[in-house]
Amino acid sequence: MSTRQENGVGSGTKKPLVFAYYVTGHGFGHATRVVEVVRHLISVGHYVHVVTGAPEFVFHSEIQSPRLLIRKELLDCGCVQADALAVDRLASLEKYSETAVKPRDSILAKEAEWLKSIKADLVVSDVVPVACRAAADAGIRSVCVANFSWDFIYAEYVMAAGLHHRSIIWQIAEDYSHCEFLIRLPGYCPMPAFSDVIDVPLVVRRMHKSPEEVRKELGIAGNVKLVILNFGGQPSGCRLKEEFLPSGWLCLVCGAFDSQDLPQNFKRLERDAYTPDIIAAVDCMIGKIGYGTVSEALAYNCPFIFVRRDYFNEEPFLRHMLEYYQGGVEMIRRDLLTGNWKPYLEHAMRLKPRYEGGVNGGEVAAHILQETASGKKYAHDKLSGARRLRDAIVLGYELQRAPGRDIAIPEWYATAEHQLSRFLPHSDYGTTELSKHCKYFDILQGDVQGLSDTEDFLQTLAELEEQHTERERKAAANLFNWEEEIFVSRAPGRLDVMGGIADYSGSLVLQMPIREACHVALQRIHPSKQRLWKHAQARQDNKEQHPKAVLQIVSYGSELSNRGPTFDMDLSDFMDGEKPISYEKAKEYFAEDPARKWAAYVAGAFLVLMNELGLRFEDSISMLILSAVPEGKGVSSSASVEVASMSAIAAAYGLNISPRDLALLCQKVENHIVGAPCGVMDQMASACGEANKLLAMICQPAEIVGLVDIPKHIRFWGIDSGIKHSVGGADYGSVRIGTFMGLKMIKSRASDKLSETLACSSSRDEEDKDDIELLKREASLDYLCNLPPHRYEALYAKAIPESIPGEKFLDQYTDHDDPFTVIDGKRTYGVVAPTAHPIYEDFRVKTFEALLTSKSLNYQLAALGELLYQCHYSYSACGLGSDGTDRIVQLVEDLQHSAASKAVGGTLYGAKITGGGSGGTVCVIGKNCLKSKEQILELQQRYKEATGYLPFMFEGSSPGAGKFGYLKIKRRAGSTQDRQPSTAKQ
Repeated sequence: MSTRQENGVGSGTKKPLVFAYYVTGHGFGHATRVVEVVRHLISVGHYVHVVTGAPEFVFHSEIQSPRLLIRKELLDCGCVQADALAVDRLASLEKYSETAVKPRDSILAKEAEWLKSIKADLVVSDVVPVACRAAADAGIRSVCVANFSWDFIYAEYVMAAGLHHRSIIWQIAEDYSHCEFLIRLPGYCPMPAFSDVIDVPLVVRRMHKSPEEVRKELGIAGNVKLVILNFGGQPSGCRLKEEFLPSGWLCLVCGAFDSQDLPQNFKRLERDAYTPDIIAAVDCMIGKIGYGTVSEALAYNCPFIFVRRDYFNEEPFLRHMLEYYQGGVEMIRRDLLTGNWKPYLEHAMRLKPRYEGGVNGGEVAAHILQETASGKKYAHDKLSGARRLRDAIVLGYELQRAPGRDIAIPEWYATAEHQLSRFLPHSDYGTTELSKHCKYFDILQGDVQGLSDTEDFLQTLAELEEQHTERERKAAANLFNWEEEIFVSRAPGRLDVMGGIADYSGSLVLQMPIREACHVALQRIHPSKQRLWKHAQARQDNKEQHPKAVLQIVSYGSELSNRGPTFDMDLSDFMDGEKPISYEKAKEYFAEDPARKWAAYVAGAFLVLMNELGLRFEDSISMLILSAVPEGKGVSSSASVEVASMSAIAAAYGLNISPRDLALLCQKVENHIVGAPCGVMDQMASACGEANKLLAMICQPAEIVGLVDIPKHIRFWGIDSGIKHSVGGADYGSVRIGTFMGLKMIKSRASDKLSETLACSSSRDEEDKDDIELLKREASLDYLCNLPPHRYEALYAKAIPESIPGEKFLDQYTDHDDPFTVIDGKRTYGVVAPTAHPIYEDFRVKTFEALLTSKSLNYQLAALGELLYQCHYSYSACGLGSDGTDRIVQLVEDLQHSAASKAVGGTLYGAKITGGGSGGTVCVIGKNCLKSKEQILELQQRYKEATGYLPFMFEGSSPGAGKFGYLKIKRRAGSTQDRQPSTAKQ
């Protein structure tokens, strides 16, 4: 781009080119990086029409040229932010629908006509989806320049907002598929809609003034330490106080309101202040992660103290890049708001950022755009994004980050992907000898029981003090006092063989504890002996208090789900005077910082024990959580964490809680503190299950009826679809609401029929009395599963509507009597399918159990498989299916009826979606033989060929937490002598 001809146009170009550059409406970061690319295009004589909703000064302050033409138009909305850190997922999807979906036809017609009118040579998008389709309609080539795409950002929002929004994801991906190729910026997310990619260096705005000039202009002496508070031009939400900063520091505040009074050690910046110059001049920056802030921090070697944003999927990739180049330190949101800044500022000053890549991405991208507009072909394989995404792709993080995916992951992110691989168990229960841990720990109580994953966990504990680079391991290195005892618990995930969402309707369920499990190490210690993290210690020092009981938790594998790896709190925060705080207050407490909402599953156990059993916690607690139960796959990762945590606490405090009661306490954690409306079967399976057996339980509310041996000729597998599942998602909740609506309608109709029968029967015979007794029971029905299918069909099925608006239901019935869900009057709920499902599912489960325990007959496996198929399609009728799980079930059907299967007398016999549905894992039943395993492996490959994702396979079983018990261990004296202790603190 540095070579120019006499006419001012770049080398090899005969005439000025016309570019139409579309800029997303999300934040200033996109507009500022577009400025840098546009500046280079205009500098060599081209015309650029910028279509944007950003203020014009963002462009004109850097580019003063008649060749720059601004057209104010908003064609997408990005993410709706409640404040500088919070994204409203549902509002984001709804606003995008209003902005780009409903007026889509008129937008396409208008944009295609406009592009023709300006005679555009090339359309560039950062990263507006509809611009690519409009360019195709106008017959003009298009290119995207971005580090993320909106299909990926919105993907997880669908799980919270409901799958009826899924069409938005598909439409965005299809729009991007019309783009010829992607110019990909560093810090990129997976973007599977783009088949051809060209990587460029960082696009960074240039400096105008030296750091010395900036300080002089601001009137700041050279010996003053400077920090910039930069939340993308938005107010940070802090009530700034003088004591937030150590002596000798001054904070420059971006986005402060003119009416906001600032302390004397804070200085307001003008709203149009040129931040690259300031970032280059300060000692460090506090803010939220975005492409603009990260790129400028790296380019100008400015240590970045960042606070996580809620629900913005771009962030973990930028964060990993920042930390890879030693440029970032995370600040807990609570410490930002309360002013506990000192330990983070001290940490930032010790950082030595060392970005090694180029920073001339604007120039490089402009050159590529110029060459493309001049006719050069960069695309190699024009495979449409719509085809690449045609089935189960893009519904959350799991699909993008699992081993076997064909989607490129940047170098700085790859470390997180492989972080847990060494902890996954490699052998079935009972096949490993006790060996590795004995060198470092004395087991004072309990037995490893030959579990290889428990062996690995103990080895992990032994290695804590070694030098580590991962942030969570640095924090864990200083977690425990090795002179004190540690309690270790274990709780597995579960495979939902039969029952699923019918649990909250009182069904019989059959659950198998899987091989993958969560381990928890817990140390109970006097506050004066606890090794506190620096920010936790600073919090106590600021309050000038004697050592108080503090709960510190490290969760390994956090980056796989974009959550903070650590959590700490004063246990006194759970008290309101002499009484524990309410569950509602605790729910609000954990919801304040979604990046650490995961801690509710662990810390919530303490509050439940305080409220339900009257416990008080005066000692400090340190906990390490390591789970091999993958999140979002529908195998009860949350229940395994709850049960393992509750088990460890019970062991440390000598509580004699039965596995059943422990599961019920864990359900309270999830229902009341986490706020997920789940039944109790997950916790019961994790706590009460046994290896290679199905836990049979009637969920009214939690009555274990036995353990069912799995016959040796039968085997179960779990196949992950790659589509993230969440019991907190909108569809699970709306189906549950529909189920309770149906129950209320049935009870109401039974009451009406009872009144009619009583009014018409003057003299009653025995038959009338029986009918009256039945109607009385049905008028006070506690659980839908207590209603036999024949009674439902005979008396109630025709009276249940297909769906009903929430407002209409509330007017007619007042409430649906479910304490864990709330009816939205503006929403319409399906009723007939959610009502019928548990009634028939209970019958299917009972039939399944009877068949499973019967003698092996020729039709046994076929009948069991058919019951799984029926359950699967009933889920779909409720709206809890997914493309990915449907494909897996279809693949099982195809293999079941294949010639290879028939040749050996049958292999696979049935499959169903599991748990809460809407993605997650499929349970497959088959003959326990080598050919069945071969067909499971073939199924994995076929799924990968169709979707680009190699599904995880769950195989094998292990004991529940009750059967495992706990370990009490202590570090052997002298076992750390040959180790190099870590001095790194969080």
